[in-house]
Amino acid sequence: MADIFDQIDDLLKEIKETSISDNDSLEQYRIKFLGSKNVLKGLFGEIKNVPNERKKEFGQRVNALKTEAEARFSEVKSALSAEENKKAFADIDLTAPTEPLNLGSRHPVAIVMNRLIDIFERIGFTVAEEREIEDDWHNFTAMNTPEDHPARDMQDTFYLKNSVTRLLRTHTSSVQARVMTTQKPPIRIIAPGRVYRNETISARSHCQFHQVEGLYIDENVSFADMKQTLLYFAKEMYGPETDIRLRPSYFPFTEPSAEMDVWMGTADETARKLTKGTGWLEVLGCGMVDPNVLENCGIDSKKYSGFAFGIGIERSAMQKYDISDIRLLFENDVRFLRQFGSVL
Repeated sequence: MADIFDQIDDLLKEIKETSISDNDSLEQYRIKFLGSKNVLKGLFGEIKNVPNERKKEFGQRVNALKTEAEARFSEVKSALSAEENKKAFADIDLTAPTEPLNLGSRHPVAIVMNRLIDIFERIGFTVAEEREIEDDWHNFTAMNTPEDHPARDMQDTFYLKNSVTRLLRTHTSSVQARVMTTQKPPIRIIAPGRVYRNETISARSHCQFHQVEGLYIDENVSFADMKQTLLYFAKEMYGPETDIRLRPSYFPFTEPSAEMDVWMGTADETARKLTKGTGWLEVLGCGMVDPNVLENCGIDSKKYSGFAFGIGIERSAMQKYDISDIRLLFENDVRFLRQFGSVL
């Protein structure tokens, strides 16, 4: 029986002293001591020949032998890998300058949207964001456009497949509806985001575009408050000398409603073309929130009033950067996008 224990000692010595200098000798070591037919497996079968009083000792020493083999294998493998990595990077000059990185650019839509958000945040408006897949109630009914209302014809809607109540939002007014049904006045928010309408794509229109809509609800909010807010916006956006005018219009969720124009002048051909010779450029729609909208959203229209407005981002971006085709804003042509400066 001493021969079995001597064999264990001999194998332990061999495990510790076997020379391993490369991956080939490491693999030979693994096959011999840790492979499916390794030399240690035969020892486990010898336990039946070991006296009962020494079986425990035998088992412990065989397990220790296997543990030592595994530890030696892991240690040498790590050392060889570290040496290979050192050799691989030996020829690399870590002091050499890196390759220049091609920075991306801000998208013109993002530039204008961030500019609008910054302007309104300065006067207390906070950003509200919501889902782009909406239900019919928040997108239409809450905004005073029931199922049989002719105003629905103003927006050709993308409905989800096999659904007449789930749709891609046609305006960010749905964000206003969700805020009004979950928050109590005073409410002062802007809702930037992408919207969708089933329109023919051309140089002047697209089936997807971006809006920033604003909403202010509190006690004693007046049309004059809205006008001063929008005048502040126009002066910040277009310059301190900017004049505005409000023209009567119609939107189902505001009453009275108006379109706001800014004076661009007719001093040059660009201004005349942009304003169709009038000198006035339409930039947004606005109006006092219809009492029906407030009541639909659970707000007492006898106590509270408010105003809302909506600005098309693509139109503002096209005017700011003299872009003649809206499709350029959605094609991701890097030659076009590089014109708008590197990301800060």
